[in-house]
Amino acid sequence: MSKLILGIETSCDETAAAVIEAAGDGRLILRSSVVASQIELHRRFGGVVPEIASRAHTEAIVRITTEALGRAGTSVDGLSGIGVTYTPGLIGALLVGVNFAKALAYSNGVPLVGVNHIKAHAAATFIAADATKGAVQELGAAPLPTEESPALALIASGGHTSILLLRSPTDYRTLGRTRDDAMGEAFDKIGRVLGLPYPGGAALDRLAAEFLESGRTPSFTLPPVAIAGDTLDFSFSGLKTCVLDMINHQRMKGEEPDPAELAAALTITITSSVTRRLEEVLELTGARTLFAAGGATANSHLRRALAELAARRGVRLYLPPLSLCGDNGAMVAAQAYFELLEGNVAPPSLNGLATGESEL
Repeated sequence: MSKLILGIETSCDETAAAVIEAAGDGRLILRSSVVASQIELHRRFGGVVPEIASRAHTEAIVRITTEALGRAGTSVDGLSGIGVTYTPGLIGALLVGVNFAKALAYSNGVPLVGVNHIKAHAAATFIAADATKGAVQELGAAPLPTEESPALALIASGGHTSILLLRSPTDYRTLGRTRDDAMGEAFDKIGRVLGLPYPGGAALDRLAAEFLESGRTPSFTLPPVAIAGDTLDFSFSGLKTCVLDMINHQRMKGEEPDPAELAAALTITITSSVTRRLEEVLELTGARTLFAAGGATANSHLRRALAELAARRGVRLYLPPLSLCGDNGAMVAAQAYFELLEGNVAPPSLNGLATGESEL
C-alpha cells in the first residue's frame, strides 16, 4: 500500500512544499513540488537577509503547502506523515516551517518528523520518478546504502559543504566538512564583488563554461580548498580572500579583472580540490557508490568532474536532477519517509536549531 508524505522546507530563502508517494514496491515518486523563491527580495542586498527571509516564509507557507497538496490530489487527511526541516539553517526561517508543520500535524493527527537539512539533500538521490508533469519521468534513483555497501555523499550548497558516509538512509557519519565558508557561498560572494547578477554562483558557472569552451586556460592559479594534513576538511575562506585581494589590487591600479578568466580559475580550483579529496575518501572507505547533492552541485564543471572521477574509480555516481539540487520540499519528504520507517517521530517539543547548533 502506498503512502503520501508531505515535506516542508524553510531553512533559508526558499519556501517549499512537496508530496512524495512511497509506492508499494518501495519506490519514491514525486507527486508535487512547489517552491517560492526569494531571490528578488534579497537581490538588492547581494545576499540573504534573515529577517526578510523569515517574514517572506510566514507570508508564503500556507499558500505553498496548500498548492502542493492540491497538485498531488490529496489533503492533510490523506497523509501518512509530515516532514519539516528543523536544522541546520537560519533560526528565524526554520521556526516558521517547524511551527507551521507542528500545528498542521498535531491538529490533524498526522505523524511529524524533524528532518536534518543535510540528510535531506542526500535523500533527493533516492527519488525514483517525477510525476508532477503528468507522465511519469524516471530519475534513476540511487540504491539505498547498507552496512555492507555504504555510499559516499558530497553535500555542497550555499551554506554547507560536507563529505558523508552513509550506511543507511538514516545512518550518516561526517568524514569532512568546511571549517568556514561553504562552496556556494564562495561562488556567490565573489560573483557579487565582480558585479555579477545575484546569485553569483550561477553567473560564474556560465562565464567559466564560456571561457573554458573557447579553449582558453587561466593565466594564474589559486590556492586549493582541501586542508592539508591529517584531516578531510575544507576551507574556502582563504581562497575567497585571495580572490578578493586580487580583484582589489587590480582595481587599485585602475584595471578591471576579466570576470570570465577569474570564474574559470575559481571553478577549476574548487572542482579539482573537491574531487581530489573525494578520491582520497573513496580510497579510504572503499565505497563503490557516490552521491552528490545540494545547490552547488548544479555547477556544470563540477558535475562533469564528478562523472570523470566516477569513471576513473569505477564507482557509481548519482546526481539529482537540477530541479532537486537546490532547497526543495521533495528531499525533505523523502528523508521523512525513511525516518518514519525507523520510528523516528518528532515530539511536540521539536524546535528549530540554527546552523552550527546541530551538525551530523
